[in-house]
Amino acid sequence: MFKVQTLNKISPKGLDLLPREKYEYASEILNPDAVLVRSYKMLDMELPENLKAIARAGAGVNNIPVDKCSECGIIVFNTPGANANGVKELVLMGLFISSRRIFQGINWARTLTGKGQEVTKLIEKGKSDFAGPEIRGKKFGVVGLGAIGVMVANDAEALGMDVCGYDPYMSVEAAWGLSRTVKKSVSLDSLIAESDYISLHVPLNDNTKGMINKEKFAVMKKGVRILNFARGELVNNEDLKEAITDGIVETYVTDFPTDDLLSLDNVIPLPHLGASTPESEENCAVMAVNQLRNFLENGNIKNSVNFPDCTLAPAGTNRILVANRNVPNMIGQITPILAQGKINIADMLNKSKGDYAYNIIDIDSPIDNTLIKKLRAVDGVTMVRVIMPNGE
Repeated sequence: MFKVQTLNKISPKGLDLLPREKYEYASEILNPDAVLVRSYKMLDMELPENLKAIARAGAGVNNIPVDKCSECGIIVFNTPGANANGVKELVLMGLFISSRRIFQGINWARTLTGKGQEVTKLIEKGKSDFAGPEIRGKKFGVVGLGAIGVMVANDAEALGMDVCGYDPYMSVEAAWGLSRTVKKSVSLDSLIAESDYISLHVPLNDNTKGMINKEKFAVMKKGVRILNFARGELVNNEDLKEAITDGIVETYVTDFPTDDLLSLDNVIPLPHLGASTPESEENCAVMAVNQLRNFLENGNIKNSVNFPDCTLAPAGTNRILVANRNVPNMIGQITPILAQGKINIADMLNKSKGDYAYNIIDIDSPIDNTLIKKLRAVDGVTMVRVIMPNGE
């Protein structure tokens, strides 16, 4: 029986995929095997001793102590693409309101409350203050061509925009989904220099924090409109305010507003609504639970942020799972221990990602606790699990 702790409300469509004969789940549960989480801040949380995996029902993992988890051999999953359509629709809305001054017009129209029969005349007189260009035929730069970026690029092109994308790390899967007529830029500078509209779709990390800064604003066209539905910290706010004052940025639409931006007329602040749809919440929950089950029951990893994708079809044999630091001669230390115990390896898969590696080892016979202790004692090994054909 696996124990799963839910730190946030998780969609029933996901939880229903956890069979009661194998899983126990609750918001309060002692020493869980796994955690399902959305926005709950786990950064200062003491990690349970038995914890094997954390599944984030969403893309961002800033609320999870990923480095600490890696050191303990805890697999952290996210759900890239599960909320992509919900975010994409909001980005397209942001594209329109960045251009047509609809947001400002609505706010102004509400100030006419109580004017009675004068309202119609006042509306006609004041509407010229809220004119804005059409998007058709304009150049649209999409920075980051992951699941959301590809959908945004394709739909913007369908709306008649001249779309160009930039992503030096684009996956093969994403490339297959991108419209063949979307242009690919050779550099970020060349993309932002030509774009009338720019949409950001990259993860936040040490390399991307503040990537849109004074240097990048200096390259942009005057009057550019920027959409940020990825992470607020991708843009340097002080440099943004200066770019607005200088007329470089006409409108900035963000789903991650901060206090210093809320009072600016050229900023349209949204309260992090990108994935706030029932469909997105259900999709994320289903994806998170399926990934968690595949790991707990089979040892397979898909969509982990700290360990590599590693999948080996179950063969009905005993399976050993080993997580370790990605340093030389780890396999050379692990396999001799099995040989000493006269354990034959039927199949094996080893993958690495950054500082860590993961191994799935199918064996022809049971393994005793003595050998398991020896594996755990190997310097650099952070986790050892054994899955038997009839369950752990």
